[in-house]
Amino acid sequence: MGWMDRHDGRRSRERDTNNCNSKNQGGKMKKATCTAPVNIAVIKYWGKRNEELILPINSSLSVTLHQDQLKTTTTVAASRDFTEDRIWLNGKEDNISHPRLQSCLREIRRLARKRRSSGGSREDSASRILNDKVHICSVNNFPTAAGLASSAAGYACLVYSLAKLYGVEGELSEIARQGSGSACRSMYGGFVQWVMGEREDGKDSLAQLVEPETHWPELRILILVASAEKKHVGSTAGMQTSVETSPLLKLRAESVVPGRMVEMIEAIKKKDFEAFGQLTMKDSNQFHATCLDTYPPIFYLNQVSHRIISLVHRYNTYYGQTKVAYSFDAGPNAVIFTLEPTVNEFVEIVKSSFPPESNGDPYLKGLPVGPAPLSQELLSAVETDVCPGGVQYVIVTQPGPGPVESRDLSLDLLGPDGLPKTSSA
Repeated sequence: MGWMDRHDGRRSRERDTNNCNSKNQGGKMKKATCTAPVNIAVIKYWGKRNEELILPINSSLSVTLHQDQLKTTTTVAASRDFTEDRIWLNGKEDNISHPRLQSCLREIRRLARKRRSSGGSREDSASRILNDKVHICSVNNFPTAAGLASSAAGYACLVYSLAKLYGVEGELSEIARQGSGSACRSMYGGFVQWVMGEREDGKDSLAQLVEPETHWPELRILILVASAEKKHVGSTAGMQTSVETSPLLKLRAESVVPGRMVEMIEAIKKKDFEAFGQLTMKDSNQFHATCLDTYPPIFYLNQVSHRIISLVHRYNTYYGQTKVAYSFDAGPNAVIFTLEPTVNEFVEIVKSSFPPESNGDPYLKGLPVGPAPLSQELLSAVETDVCPGGVQYVIVTQPGPGPVESRDLSLDLLGPDGLPKTSSA
């Protein structure tokens, strides 16, 4: 269901589009269009101490990916002629009453009203739409619900877009967190930590910038898409079951993650890839170990995932150092971290181990990748059984900025009638 965590059968309601079509000719519609990035956690968040406020049981740290390769685009519009709040996700109308979505809407509107009341009698365009209904249209340019952090980008984009619409400024990560925990980290570019906080009201559970995207220009991220299908166990349900049944998760949160957070921040600040890579892989492994320790166990990785893990370790062993590192979120797709000089060779290794099927789709997407000769010695050291089609495609990207507002009207997803431009909803 796009970047929301559960389906609702009510989303397929049929509407008469003249709710908006003709009436908006006489009404003033205010719009904002923004984009927001995906982030990939290298110290994982898994488990909540408060389900409603989405307060985590441990801190986490992520790398924000560049929006040139992966992003969510959202247009929000407000008009007195809209008869109700509505939302469309990836071309289909969805359930606007989803509790997490409503939480974000409610909090942004509350801040907007607070801003208006503190401004005395001043009236501006943001104040005039406070009682208007809103239409929201959002699309991802990457697979949704496949373990590629679509909910993080989706809710970050929603909150940022609504903030622009209503003229709300300041700390927004707390609101984004209430939509999807990891969304708070997508409110910043570069390297971001989500501090778990201690307060019961969650006011200190916020995202903080560790270093901007310009800090480590050589860092590259490869996303090896092993499956674009929706995962069988959603993150929300999986976390809840892990908190209830996994002793390893409790040990991880209390005894392992605090030290790893300190080490990871230091590695990033020093641009120490050896330390960064090893911590990233160890934390990914432990996260999936807690999934296996959950009862009943949760399997997010598949056979291709395991092959990629083996390939990375064989490659690093051949060179006697950590040149590439893997991380897997709640899905089978691998996120590979490496440095720019290694990209061409490792991509060739991936193509050799997981040859593309001739379906006409591009195998490599994103930043350009050049050819690299592979020695027979290297191939012998890293390859086991070749798995054609195991990796469907590879996205090559790098650290990137946080959410931005678009000034290009052609990118608006909602037309003059307040309805999606390309949707038949």
